[in-house]
Amino acid sequence: MSTGNMRPDGPGADTAEETGRQSAVVVGGGLAGTTAALALADAGLDVTLLEGRPRLGGLAFSFKRGDLTVDNGQHVYLRCCTAYRWFLDRIDGTALSPLQERLDVPVLDADRNRLGRLRRTALPVPLHLAASLATYPHLSLAERANVGRAALALKGLDLGDPALDERDFGSWLAEHGQSRRAIEALWDLVGVATLNAVAGESSLGLAAMVFKTGLLSEPGAADIGWARVPLGELHDALARKALDSAGVRTELRTRVTSISPTGNGRWSVEVPGERIAADTVVLAVPQRETYDLLPDGALDDAERLLAIGTAPILNLHVVYDRKVLKRPFFTALGSPVQWVFDRTEASGLTEGQYLAVSQSAAQDEIDEPVAVLRERYLPEFERLLPAARGAKVLDFFVTRERTATFAPAPGVGALRPTARTNAPGLYLAGAWTATGWPATMESAVRSGVSAADAALAALDRPRGHLFREAA
Repeated sequence: MSTGNMRPDGPGADTAEETGRQSAVVVGGGLAGTTAALALADAGLDVTLLEGRPRLGGLAFSFKRGDLTVDNGQHVYLRCCTAYRWFLDRIDGTALSPLQERLDVPVLDADRNRLGRLRRTALPVPLHLAASLATYPHLSLAERANVGRAALALKGLDLGDPALDERDFGSWLAEHGQSRRAIEALWDLVGVATLNAVAGESSLGLAAMVFKTGLLSEPGAADIGWARVPLGELHDALARKALDSAGVRTELRTRVTSISPTGNGRWSVEVPGERIAADTVVLAVPQRETYDLLPDGALDDAERLLAIGTAPILNLHVVYDRKVLKRPFFTALGSPVQWVFDRTEASGLTEGQYLAVSQSAAQDEIDEPVAVLRERYLPEFERLLPAARGAKVLDFFVTRERTATFAPAPGVGALRPTARTNAPGLYLAGAWTATGWPATMESAVRSGVSAADAALAALDRPRGHLFREAA
């Protein structure tokens, strides 16, 4: 595998004409692009994957900070994320990112100093959450009853109804008897982390999809999984190994400057110093970059891509000189702190404890100076974690993803394009495309599956075994 700029005599220089096989170029080495490349290669195509960064993984990556290996942010998935689970299996990473045996989320109310838990039993839906809800201390008895009624109403919504996309989730919850406290202590607890927006700023269609699929489909659908190793080991190292084994030519630090049809049913992809001919091109890059690379006429009203907003995620990283958190993670109420994960072992830290704090819907804080965030959040950690009050902070740093996800605002569904374009042989992938899911790792992988599926159908090619199972 080459990791520098491509050259005609470099690795993978044999052309599709020389091998006699159909060829594909995938632009973008995030989860969407890596998935598309693997699926196309599994089906027998000659595949070239081009990525501008020096690594794969997109916005779910790791970096070194001294002796620590740090994820840019905490990423989790659920048991219902079948496409991402296929991806983990395809790159031999399942054992490194296991699921909980059963959903169990500690919820700490900082104001009331009370710990509740959202957990399931093995009973069928919706009884699997009944015991947890009945004893959930952060809601009154009346609020718990109203939550149950709203959940049943949510279960009855038709996800195929486009009218759901035009409404916001917050007003729907209010109409169905949900108090501000219930929205904060339950609906936003889940929704902000998965949608990257509060209920009042989220599409009802996307929110309904999250709750119906995650909490109201199967008893174990919401069981949480997360990487026990740095994300780079999965999305970069293992992904590169899988791509190599599949015969994919992977080029890093390689920016695509243009793509264009050649007039003979094929495509030309231009990078510095080389033009690559291909039967199929998959654009698996963010919406703005996609817009810049799209040839004229490839999409009806391509300007709509620019109308898809973005939302930030702020990540705080704190290293203490001792263990201050006994649980692997928790989430908080009555505090600006949202979700906190223990990443000590995964980071390689041998003494003390390293906590990663994920702050979604962080529009108001994404550009705050580190000193301001430190002053605001360290007292909160001491309020939530008594063991932190006597601990020394060895390091406090921040990672910012200003365009972490697309904004799930009402109306966004009508803006998200499908994998197919008006240009034969050109396909789109990315968590922001029309997968039906919010901007998650699951959405990214599904988009890669959809793009490869559409490409292979147009080429009249059979799909690989694992890929067929994922679809």
